[in-house]
Amino acid sequence: MLYSTITGIGHYVPKNVVTNQDLTEVMETSDEWIRERTGIEERRYIDRTKETTTTLALEASLRAIKDSGIDKEEIDFIIFATLSPDYYFPGSGVLLQRELGIAKTEIAALDIRAQCSGFLYGLSTADQFIKSGMYKKILLVGAEVHSVGLDFSTRGRGVSVIFGDGAGAVILEATEDKEKAVLATKMHSDGTYAEKLSYMYPGAHGGYFIEKYGLEGFDVDYDQDNNAYGGVFLNQDMLDKGQVFPHMEGQAVFKMAVRKFPEVILETLHAAGLTIADLDLLVPHQANLRINQFVQQTMQLKPEQVYNNIMRYGNTTAASIPLALSEARDEGRVKKGDVVTLAAFGAGFTWAAAVLRWGK
Repeated sequence: MLYSTITGIGHYVPKNVVTNQDLTEVMETSDEWIRERTGIEERRYIDRTKETTTTLALEASLRAIKDSGIDKEEIDFIIFATLSPDYYFPGSGVLLQRELGIAKTEIAALDIRAQCSGFLYGLSTADQFIKSGMYKKILLVGAEVHSVGLDFSTRGRGVSVIFGDGAGAVILEATEDKEKAVLATKMHSDGTYAEKLSYMYPGAHGGYFIEKYGLEGFDVDYDQDNNAYGGVFLNQDMLDKGQVFPHMEGQAVFKMAVRKFPEVILETLHAAGLTIADLDLLVPHQANLRINQFVQQTMQLKPEQVYNNIMRYGNTTAASIPLALSEARDEGRVKKGDVVTLAAFGAGFTWAAAVLRWGK
């Protein structure tokens, strides 16, 4: 029987460090206010003239490829998870293929838009492809550039202080050894709460869902003369009202996250034939340190059983789990044979988890 195993891992973050104090120069906030609500102390932002989502992914991918010991030409599938692609289309997967210099191999490149859960959706997808025998060596990447699309004003501080830029990547290969494999993955979603954490403008919805569900705080683009939703993608009014920035209802996200995190972790451990007592390390999505601490306490885990690095990087959404897992490996926090659980919750709402036995 075939399983998938992580044979290489790497991460990359921009060199530009932005502290909480730096943000006080462009908005009404404070280091204390940010730390108290999020646990974040600093984050990384790209050099806008030299870096993009794809270039961050390239650096992380090259490190993962080197760590695995394979040649990049051996990669037979690319999965790219991001909510901040370089282009609206085409996706970043083909751009990464080009930057790696392997476009001539004409391998497939799949982009995944599951936001904070994107890497785990990608991991589950890669796992199934490998188990089926369709692909043998898959490059899975999570990469994000948030800094170019945030509202750096007091109006936007509730969102803008949270996010940072970064990338993480893994190489997944086929193995028959279950003692170093992905043991189980679980994925969920609930679109009821889609607009609670959203980036709706520019978009093609034209206000249809806003009208249908009676959403407050959003504008409807309705053409009275033709009795139809206009479908305006972007206009000056959207820009003036600051609607082109992410929207988040923090309390709603927090309440759902602290409920769904433990549920999906236990569900996935059960699917792997394990219990919380078997867990060596939990690497949660780095959305908010307070969420992770709440989950740790709820599940009665020791501090050393949970890895957090949001203090240094902020929330890098789809990149946060591979970035944290890579750092945990580098720091010796995850060792060969360890049972590692990865878990994420984010916009959609989507949530997911994976249990694996570390093989490197």
